[in-house]
Amino acid sequence: MARDLGAFATAAAFLVVTLLAAGPAVSQKSGGILKMYSPDSPASMSILEESTVFAEGPMMGVFNNLVLFDQHVPQNSLPSVVSDLATGWSWNEEGTELTLPLRQGVAWHDGKPFTARDVVCTFDLLTGVASDKLRVNPRKSWYGNLERVTTNGDYEVTFHLKRPQPAFLTTLASGFSPIYPCHVAARDMRQHPIGTGPFKFVGFKPNEYVKVVRNQSYWKKDRPLLDGIEYTIIKNLSTAVLAFVSGKFDMTFSYSLTVPLLKDVKNQLPDAICEMGPVGLNRALIVNRDKPPFDNPDLRRAMALSLDRHAFIDILTEGQGDIGGVVQPPPAGLWGMPAELLQSLPMSPCPSVKMAKLCKSSATGPITGSTSRCRRAISHICGTRR
Repeated sequence: MARDLGAFATAAAFLVVTLLAAGPAVSQKSGGILKMYSPDSPASMSILEESTVFAEGPMMGVFNNLVLFDQHVPQNSLPSVVSDLATGWSWNEEGTELTLPLRQGVAWHDGKPFTARDVVCTFDLLTGVASDKLRVNPRKSWYGNLERVTTNGDYEVTFHLKRPQPAFLTTLASGFSPIYPCHVAARDMRQHPIGTGPFKFVGFKPNEYVKVVRNQSYWKKDRPLLDGIEYTIIKNLSTAVLAFVSGKFDMTFSYSLTVPLLKDVKNQLPDAICEMGPVGLNRALIVNRDKPPFDNPDLRRAMALSLDRHAFIDILTEGQGDIGGVVQPPPAGLWGMPAELLQSLPMSPCPSVKMAKLCKSSATGPITGSTSRCRRAISHICGTRR
């Protein structure tokens, strides 16, 4: 089984970079097709069955959540959760029942009304109790504490939890938590999704494009402003950036540009509007700890101690990254390891004494030759750095 080598990998190795070609002034106007690229082709259009932004990004506009993180607030948190298909929410005194009144007058893209029954069907799918089944269910574990969902008429639902979970609301606010219609089979949602969102699905051709068009009957007045969005799938990032610079696209795909590519774009297209911020992606060294020589914990520990994390950041992101644990570090991340605890961890770029002890102990273990390999690693990493 492959495992991460050490919990303290480089976080925020890639940066969110969004660019938009603009004239002298930028203002909101109605109409037009937004054209952008997507770096990969998803297996389907079903957000509930996908685990990457390549399906979630284009399809979020097709759906609505019960609640959503405020898209005008740069950091997702419990205080930034706002209503979407729900008009509000409240907890019982024990913190085990979350009740949400629902918006009335909302229609699915095929004209059928949205009701509380659709919410129940969605979470029956996610928890695996429905007769219909998702082909894959990457977020089933999110709802391990959910006992059931009940309705109170057509426009109110209550989530019953097995134990208190204050952060459960943030799970519902994720972009991976849209509400699906009861009357459409899970298999049909993969290729022709039906939602309640501001855009209607038009077409998906694997490795070529994803297209959505404005929902003229959207329940939010005067939204969306765009007539549609077209995503052209281009897996080669350099090719995609050249197409953007040449004017084929209006916007790059978020999370896709590295710092060097951003600088290239700025040089070639000085009028572009660029935005750069951190994202919770880890750079991790992964080994199979069930196979020699990596089944020796001392050798794995020595390898973890040998990593010069600052060098990774300087080379891969030109200094635009952070050292952290599994979760995105602060201040960008809310739940990351505190700085004082992080600094106390053994992450020196040249921990030769500790490595030598670990490698010496491995000589008595079951791995032949590990000691010499470990010594060579010490010599290579530390010998030239003193």
